[in-house]
Amino acid sequence: MPIIQCPECSAEVSDTAMVCPHCGFQLRKPKRSFMGKLIKWSFIGFNILMAIWFVSGMSAATKDVETMSGAEKAGAVIGTGLGAMFILGIWLTGAVILGLFVLFTRPKA
Repeated sequence: MPIIQCPECSAEVSDTAMVCPHCGFQLRKPKRSFMGKLIKWSFIGFNILMAIWFVSGMSAATKDVETMSGAEKAGAVIGTGLGAMFILGIWLTGAVILGLFVLFTRPKA
């Protein structure tokens, strides 16, 4: 096991140490594994995709509302509300599940 010097206090420290045991200086930062990075980026991508899906769905649902009759407007409002709840439900469920995976694959010190 090679020994290195701490850049902060010049004490001898193992090269596998994350922090200096003498002064507490962080020698190296823990890194995510490949699977951890993949899960983290899938979480970010999922949230971006859901935001785009939500915004585009709501904008498409409100298109041409001015030309609708009263019953058509009521149906559009109900359908838009149900669609919004459906998208938000999927978003919340997916974000919680992927968020837990991101939490469990975080780098260990």
